[in-house]
Amino acid sequence: MILSGIPITDDHIHIDPVNGRGIEAAKDFQRSGGTHIFLVTKPSWSYGITPSSGEDFRGVFDATLRTAAMIREIGLVVYPVLGVHPAEISRLTERMSLDAAAGVMMAGLDLAACYVEEGEAVALKSGRPHYEVAPDVLAVSNAVLSHALKLGAECDCAVQLHAESGPCADVVDMAARAGISIERVVKHFATPDTPLMPSFIARHEDIPALAREGRWFTMESDYMDENARPGAVIGPKSVPRFTRRYLEGEVITEEDAWRIHADTPSRTYGVDIVLPPKNGAPF
Repeated sequence: MILSGIPITDDHIHIDPVNGRGIEAAKDFQRSGGTHIFLVTKPSWSYGITPSSGEDFRGVFDATLRTAAMIREIGLVVYPVLGVHPAEISRLTERMSLDAAAGVMMAGLDLAACYVEEGEAVALKSGRPHYEVAPDVLAVSNAVLSHALKLGAECDCAVQLHAESGPCADVVDMAARAGISIERVVKHFATPDTPLMPSFIARHEDIPALAREGRWFTMESDYMDENARPGAVIGPKSVPRFTRRYLEGEVITEEDAWRIHADTPSRTYGVDIVLPPKNGAPF
């Protein structure tokens, strides 16, 4: 099936030239019909970095931007998303106090916001642990998340959330206090009950029904690109392949696909998603 006029966007993907397949994974996405990716920075330990200050995250961010540049060379449109993975709190507190760890994470987010302001990234990444933690750790993690939301408001950019499965409804009030629209707070690995902007794993069974309802959402693979976990969470071909499957099965329309892959991410991230030159590769 060949489609023209519809970009195919993966809203949350990792490409790792050191620990994974790197550019070959990006080429798989492209050959399957993908056109745009939101390249999300990985945790510090993926780059062999042990942060003790916010400035130490510069190596993480610069590595992500170098990868983005490599991917652009093959013809994909890349939007970097930079930030501090919420699981950093667990590793940092092995070496420092909880308050000190929060300070390092907030300083790392401050640095990420500088990249956004300089036009090198389009959004921030934050959240809270998706696993059970002590109440004081959760409280501090929420403070870090609130800081990220405030930075998003100040930079006029979106914030992607890595958090527990479920609606994360309490983030609505956090966003309101920070001054950022919930339409710009993206729930990565979303469930349909979230009041935030959902980014659904491409195989999510509710995508056709939600599309028919006219729901605003995006699709993602959360591909980790780690040789130790090949194909996790789902492979780089998944977003274009599932989109093709939905269209061929007539469970979504071309209008739905345009809303998912162009209109919603354009509105959420403040970018202009259009087809790159010479598009039209088969899915």
